[in-house]
Amino acid sequence: MSPSNYHRLKITVFPLLLLVCTILSGALQAQNDSLILVKSIAYNGNKTTKDHIITREIMFAVGDTLDQTVFNGLLEKSRENLLNTSLFNFVSYEMQSSPGSLNVVDVVFDVTERWYIWPWPTIEFADRNFNTWWNENRDLSRMSYGVVLKWGNFRGRKEQLNLTARFGYNELYGFDYTIPYLNEKETIGLGVGAAYGRTHEVPVMNEDDRLVYYRDDEEYIQQEVSSYLALILRNEIYNTHTFRLEYNYWKFADTLLLINPGFSYADKEILQYFSLAYRFKSDHRDDKPYPLKGYYFDLELVKRGFEFFDNGGLDVFYVRSTFRKFFQMGNRWYFATGLNSKFSSESIQPFYMNRAIGYGRDIVRGYEYYVVNGQNFGILKNNFKFALLPRRDFNLNFIKSEKFSKVHYAFYLNAFFDMGFVDNFYPDPALNNQLENSLLIGYGVGIDFVTYYDLVLRLEYSFNRMNEHGFFLHFMASI
Repeated sequence: MSPSNYHRLKITVFPLLLLVCTILSGALQAQNDSLILVKSIAYNGNKTTKDHIITREIMFAVGDTLDQTVFNGLLEKSRENLLNTSLFNFVSYEMQSSPGSLNVVDVVFDVTERWYIWPWPTIEFADRNFNTWWNENRDLSRMSYGVVLKWGNFRGRKEQLNLTARFGYNELYGFDYTIPYLNEKETIGLGVGAAYGRTHEVPVMNEDDRLVYYRDDEEYIQQEVSSYLALILRNEIYNTHTFRLEYNYWKFADTLLLINPGFSYADKEILQYFSLAYRFKSDHRDDKPYPLKGYYFDLELVKRGFEFFDNGGLDVFYVRSTFRKFFQMGNRWYFATGLNSKFSSESIQPFYMNRAIGYGRDIVRGYEYYVVNGQNFGILKNNFKFALLPRRDFNLNFIKSEKFSKVHYAFYLNAFFDMGFVDNFYPDPALNNQLENSLLIGYGVGIDFVTYYDLVLRLEYSFNRMNEHGFFLHFMASI
């Protein structure tokens, strides 16, 4: 290369290299400016809750260097995690930059703790839900009463202690105790419980798609003793594995077996057995009591009956699963869909085990008065939701304790459409259960009221395929 050409190359290349270096230097400087170093994490307001219980829910740690956008997302997820522990009514956070550096921050979480000790007086209905009891003559004699002591956040370690003493129509005495963390890494927990119950009235069969009850005021016609031990593994914040060993002892009056020979297994008045269960839960909801965004999935495997007792060969295996997905569609518009399902082995199950649609969350709206039993079922629920009055916070100044004085509430309008199907391997035509092995469809509109302490009140007007319709009241989120 001639000296002249070399000189021209230097004139051309060097400015280009200078320009590239300048651009890269600016990009690196911008990247550094967007990085956040977490210097410390502190908590305010946790007078009962131990610091390590809060730290377990935080998505970052002291010493982490994070992109500003990522860090902001982790802050909000950490706030949601703390609210979902049900230990706090309110959680907020703030970042304080260290002197001399805007990129080094101290994070402070402010929490408003709940009231944790609840000696609840209880009134319960012999029927499956309030709507059924109200529709069935509102008989006060078919109610039970007592007290339930719920001690949440026991010892400030998120432990849960429940004591139950229920008298009247259906008696129940029991306790359960859950320790979420046994080890230093806070990944292993334990649950234990036992109960004894007896009752004067039980549902003995399902006829015309409604439970038929048998009552004996002189004799306790059903008695149960149960106990369980559970191992809880939570290696990740959003995933939980639970292994459960349970023992059940049942004693039935012979009259129940005369009315329905399939009420117990192998026509036995005394039935006892062990059960093993495994449950996996992945919970990514923004607010567990009333979610608007995120998703939830669980899978449960249950085996009832082992050859430890003369249980007549009881051998029941089933799989249950739930999936729920929540979307924000606009500023105040939301959509949710959920699928509940259960699949059982084809072995004959006792009547009191053979439950499908009509119990707890497993309902198709519009069919609250009905029960559909069977070995397999599926329920698909869909909700369109509009925030009629988005969440509001206010203070009740006449109440001194912030555990009760600081309140939040919201109202939501709903339009819903549900479908369900129950597969019964052994239908009995004499019982005229028309809803078995047929498609159930329900739809309607409603309004939800949501407030603190996980309280949800739903008033809905529902329709079903039989052209029946009416108002129904519920006390939990629909999906």
